[in-house]
Amino acid sequence: MSSERKPEFFAGKDIRIGIIGCGYVGLPLALRFAETGQKVTGFDTDPNKVEKLNEGKSYIQHIPSDKISEFVKKGRFGATTDFKKLREMDAVLICVPTPLDERREPDLSYVEQTALSIGPNLQRGQLIVLESTTYPGTTEELVLPILERSGLKCPVVRGPEAENVKTDFFLAFSPEREDPGNKQFGLAQIPKVVGGTNPPSLRAASNLYAQIVSRVVPVSSTRAAEMVKLLENIFRCVNIALVNELKLLGQRMDIDMWEVIDSAASKPFGFMPFYPGPGLGGHCIPVDPYYLSWKAREFDFATRFIELAGEINTSMPYHVVSSVADALNERQRSLKGSKILLMGVAYKKDVDDLRESPSLKLLELLTDRGAKLDYNDPYFPALHKMRHYDFSSMRSVELNPKTLGSYDCVLIATDHTAYDYNQIVESAKLVVDTRNATRHVKKHREKIVMC
Repeated sequence: MSSERKPEFFAGKDIRIGIIGCGYVGLPLALRFAETGQKVTGFDTDPNKVEKLNEGKSYIQHIPSDKISEFVKKGRFGATTDFKKLREMDAVLICVPTPLDERREPDLSYVEQTALSIGPNLQRGQLIVLESTTYPGTTEELVLPILERSGLKCPVVRGPEAENVKTDFFLAFSPEREDPGNKQFGLAQIPKVVGGTNPPSLRAASNLYAQIVSRVVPVSSTRAAEMVKLLENIFRCVNIALVNELKLLGQRMDIDMWEVIDSAASKPFGFMPFYPGPGLGGHCIPVDPYYLSWKAREFDFATRFIELAGEINTSMPYHVVSSVADALNERQRSLKGSKILLMGVAYKKDVDDLRESPSLKLLELLTDRGAKLDYNDPYFPALHKMRHYDFSSMRSVELNPKTLGSYDCVLIATDHTAYDYNQIVESAKLVVDTRNATRHVKKHREKIVMC
């Protein structure tokens, strides 16, 4: 690779792009670059994923195998577990998980290990971009020092006087904005926020992303770009907490909050609808507020509003379990020993994504209370061992009137559109609905408990 690589290079063709992490973020990003004609290599530590990708097979429901196969055959996409091949890349994009640990504090071990893998293979003139959601300062405080152990330097400077600063490599942050299952806004239609450690890094990353998105939004620093993603998801977290709390109040006041929200949404300005549910799911919204709260303590700042929202949302699975127990009690049944069918384990409807799904917490809580649990989800024929849960012995049960009628309670946790809610209500003895999925069901409303 040329030592004279300039930011303008990344606006051109024949750029070799490496993407570390071939999951829900990294794989769509890789395929989008391949669509524009670039050559992309996916890096992953999971040999099974790598093998599948090189065979042109998908392991993510909303990404078709034929799309992967097309680019593999054309030589525009391949995958490897050999991180030494990072040396051959012009740009390296980091798309690894940033979960919480057992104390609900940031776990940046994946980011750190990735930076340690890049360091020995870092080349002069390479562009490195972190996409993983994290707290402000991660790129400059964690990733940069590790990369600079290579002997190559990337100075953190800003302002007009820094426009022509000399840098051995380029480093930027650009938050992922992937929304699995969203058919209206794909990766190409979503603007890309980019922040660089210095102006040349910003230009290099902006040039690269301009090839795959409709608009690039440059910001003044990597810290600002990191904060953008947190703001987006904390905004959603706080508003979901608000409607969750109002739902609890509405139940005591005998007011249907879904009706209230839908009616309020008729206002053409000043209101955005958010909907209650059994808890937060997905990688970002349940996690991001804790990243900022943790970092804020370094500055002697208490993020009380954010932490309160987190407490409300975290409490929702417990509320659901209490509602199930109350509903069974009304029918002279105890929760302990009752047969319960959980409908949906994905964190939202019509996706094959389990990350931080509230259904997993519901399975745990109900099992701990002595209930006999089964589940159904068309996207998950079986469950596997995860970071905090192990339901690997569970398999999705078949849905039919006889099966539905054999349970003491059917708990709707994810409102997949494939479900026949009329049949569910007609066949079940009791339905506890956390998603307002049965709103259009007219018959047997006495069986339904809204939660």
